[in-house]
This record gives sequence, structure tokens and C-alpha cells, in this order.
Amino acid sequence: MKIADTSNQDVVVATKNSKRKSILITALIVSTLAISIWQLAPAASRWSQAEKSVPMSRVRIAEINRSDFIRDISVQGRVVAAVSPTVYSPAEGTITFSIEAGSEVTEGTELAVIESPELTSRLDQELSTLENLNTGFKRQEIQAKKQLLIDQKAVDLAQVALTTAAREKRRSDQAFAKNAISQIDFEKAQDDLANAKLQYDHAVADAALEQESLNFDLQSLGLQIQRQKLLVKDLQRQVDSLTVISPVNGIVGNLNVENKTYLSKNQAILMVVDLSQFEVEVDIPESYADDLAIGMDVDISFDQQRFSARLVTISPEILNNQVTGRVRFEQKTPASLRQNQRLNTRILLESREDVLQVKRGQFLDSSNGRFAYVVSDGMAKKTMINVGARSLSSVEILSGLKEGERIIISGTDIFESAEQVLLTQ
Repeated sequence: MKIADTSNQDVVVATKNSKRKSILITALIVSTLAISIWQLAPAASRWSQAEKSVPMSRVRIAEINRSDFIRDISVQGRVVAAVSPTVYSPAEGTITFSIEAGSEVTEGTELAVIESPELTSRLDQELSTLENLNTGFKRQEIQAKKQLLIDQKAVDLAQVALTTAAREKRRSDQAFAKNAISQIDFEKAQDDLANAKLQYDHAVADAALEQESLNFDLQSLGLQIQRQKLLVKDLQRQVDSLTVISPVNGIVGNLNVENKTYLSKNQAILMVVDLSQFEVEVDIPESYADDLAIGMDVDISFDQQRFSARLVTISPEILNNQVTGRVRFEQKTPASLRQNQRLNTRILLESREDVLQVKRGQFLDSSNGRFAYVVSDGMAKKTMINVGARSLSSVEILSGLKEGERIIISGTDIFESAEQVLLTQ
């Protein structure tokens, strides 16, 4: 039996707002699409303009800024003794060492003795010559005294003869006035006086000339003796130098010759290293040679400390594309330094204020400093630039970039010289 229900009595009523609801949904969808298109349009535009796309994580970006610019170079330095004199053989001979390599010595310590029979023999000969000259000088002095006595005797005798002749002249004058003597005797007395006076004058002149001659001979002999003394003194110095002594306090380095070896003159024997004073020898690339100057400031890093130093010497020649320089500590020298120890040194080439610069990076090698990629709104645009001085951490910007701009400082080889690159997240 069929049970009757009320379904036939139901009436379907149409919703009045269904049409309005459809319109709202459609409007919402359209607006959402419009907003999405508006947001994606720039990205799409950038995507269309970019020649290449690179993830942001693969690049390094730095900002252009103005600040103090310090141009410097970092080189490895080697600790060397500031004073390390080399001792040379003063003459030919056989050497006998008094010390061994590595021995600690003080200034004046005997290092070796050189046997030189030739030099010793020359000294003995010159000493003998000096002795002979001294003997001859004394003999000459005695001879001069004897001659002076003889000359003085002649002068005295001439003086007596002159006095006698003068007295006889006075007697003859008185006698002639009284007509006691003849005219001839009177004139003879006058002649005798003139002759005595002449002999006296000659005796005095001869004595003076003889004394002058003797003095000259003694002076010449004295000069010979003086010259011989200088020669003996020089030879004595050479003989004394056969005992080789240390010029400084330090340690004996390697011996350049074997014991009991026959040496030639001026042959290197050994080196004495003064360990109380150290310098740092640095090898600087040839490209910086024209920028170097004596007196430049240097920072030396050792044992987690920084020490101020100064560039004191620069080699005038270039070897293996490098220039050798010497750096000297300004104040204190580290106590634990060792010969040939390696140190990090930083030479300050120049310092300027208010310089447009950016951090140094591999982009310089990629572009050779001719262009950089400026980053803006997720795009990296290739821009021509000119760079100036370079330091260890920064590079000077001469043109092409402005303060506040951001550029890619990592290597740009991956961009393959593209004009614009999209940087993705």
C-alpha cells in the first residue's frame, strides 16, 4: 500500500539574491587578477629585459661610500739581523780557528789566527831599517855637533885675530903720528886689520852656512825616520790583524773555510750575527717599485700584536720581479724573534681623506676595472667605470659610480658580459 506524503504540496521558491552574488564573485575574481597582474608586471618586465638570471645568493654586494682611503700592500717579511758583519782575511796565510760555528762571542773575542810568514818577515825587515835610520840620525847629530865646534873655533880665532889687528892698528896710528914708524909700516897695519876683519866675516858666514847644511841633513834624515815609522806602524797593524777578533757581540755563523786552510787576502772567513738588533727583509712586487720611498710607515704583525716600523732601505735592482727592502722597528723589538722567522708586514703607501671607494673584490679581475654591475630593484646593470688606487681592502672610484650606489663586488664571469642581469631570490 502506497503511503501518501506531502511532496506534491512542496513549492520551489527562487532566491532573489543569486544574481547579485554571482556579480560580486565575478568582480572579486577580476580585481584579484588585476592586482596580481599589477604586481607581476614589473617582474615580468625585468624578466623580459634581463639577458641572464642569477641567484642573489651567488653574488656579493657592497655600497659605494666616501671615507679615508689608505693604500697599502701586504707582503711576507723575513727576520734578519740588523748587524751581521762578515769577517775577511787581512792577508794571505794559513788560518787556525779559535772558535766553532754557533759559538757565542763578545766584541774583541779572538776568532782565529792567520799565520803569514811573509808579512811577519817584512815587519822584521822594516824594523831593522828603522833601527839603522835611528842610529844614523844619532851619528849625524854627533857629527853636526863636532862640525859646529870646529866652525865656532874658526870664528873665535878670527875674532882674536881681528882684535889683535885692531890693536896693532891703533898702535901704528899713534906711532905714525909721532913719526916713529914709516909710511909702509903704517899702511901694513891697516892692511892687517882689513884682512883680519875679512877673515872674521868669512868665518862667521861659513859657520852659519855649515849649521844650516847640518840642520837640513838632520831634518831630511828625520823625515826618513818618520816615514819608516809609519811603514812599520802599518805593518805592525797588519800583523796584529792576523789575530782575527769579533767586531760585535753575537753568535758565530757558518764558517766559510775549513780549519788550517790557506787563504788569500780579503777572502771571507765567517759571519758574526748580532742577535740584539733585528730588521725585517721584505720582497715587494715589481709593480709597486715606483711607489716605494724610504721612511714609509710599516705595520708588522707578530704574536697577535702589531708593531710600528719604518722602511729604511730599498734595493736599486729588481730580482725575480721583486724589489728587496729592509724594515726597522720604530720602538721596541719583540723579544722572541728568531733569525729567518716569517712575519706579516703591511706597507702604507699613501693615506687620503674623503675618497669615493668601494670594498675590493673579484669584480676587478673579471672586468679589469673597466665596468661594474650596479644593483637596483633586483636588476644588475652593467656600467662603465674608472678605478684609481687600490689597497688591500678597498679600491678608489674615479668615475662611473655615485655615493650610495650598490654594486656586485664578487666575480662577474658568470654574467657572461650581459648588459642586464636579473637577481632572483
